[in-house]
Amino acid sequence: VQLQAYGGGLVQAGGSLRLSCAASGRTLRSYDMGWFRQAPGKERELVSRIRWNGGSTYYTESVKGRFAISRDNAKNTMYLQMNSLKPEDTAVYYCAAKPEWKWEYDYWGQGTLVTVSS
Repeated sequence: VQLQAYGGGLVQAGGSLRLSCAASGRTLRSYDMGWFRQAPGKERELVSRIRWNGGSTYYTESVKGRFAISRDNAKNTMYLQMNSLKPEDTAVYYCAAKPEWKWEYDYWGQGTLVTVSS
């Protein structure tokens, strides 16, 4: 499975961006997927995840109510709609996938940089 994340960029605080993660190589219908981010000098953290069937989602506390994760299995693509962006959301965002029965993520995209200016 190859994952490619895109959609990052520079945005002012309060603005919005939508990240996309396109998968190739095989269908992701049975894979859980997630968005992670890593800010300069900080450890990578899980931002949001979505079950293989879209039936369950998780958000880290700092993005609840502002970010929305979704997926389109027919297009083999996952999205992260980010609204009301804050400077502290600045990070490289990575998408990842894992078989729904595993705990750890097996496949990672290359990352897309999100910069939020104050």
